[in-house]
Amino acid sequence: MNTRESIGLNLRRLRVERGLSQERLALASGIDRSYVGRIERGSENVTVEALEALTTVLGVPVRQLFDEPTDAAPARLPSGRRRK
Repeated sequence: MNTRESIGLNLRRLRVERGLSQERLALASGIDRSYVGRIERGSENVTVEALEALTTVLGVPVRQLFDEPTDAAPARLPSGRRRK
């Protein structure tokens, strides 16, 4: 597994653990939602600035995204809007 894939899996795991959609994470961090998706798929060379913005919202240090993932990709969040 390459570094981009590790970052993507860790980002997705952290996002799902916190119950955030890609869209909510993107809005909170000031990043385009499609960019977040490409990062999670490991198809984007992510910038340090973007990593800092994402980890600030997630409340973790940047280095945590570089850890070797120990499990498979996390389950998806339920689709659809949350009820108010």
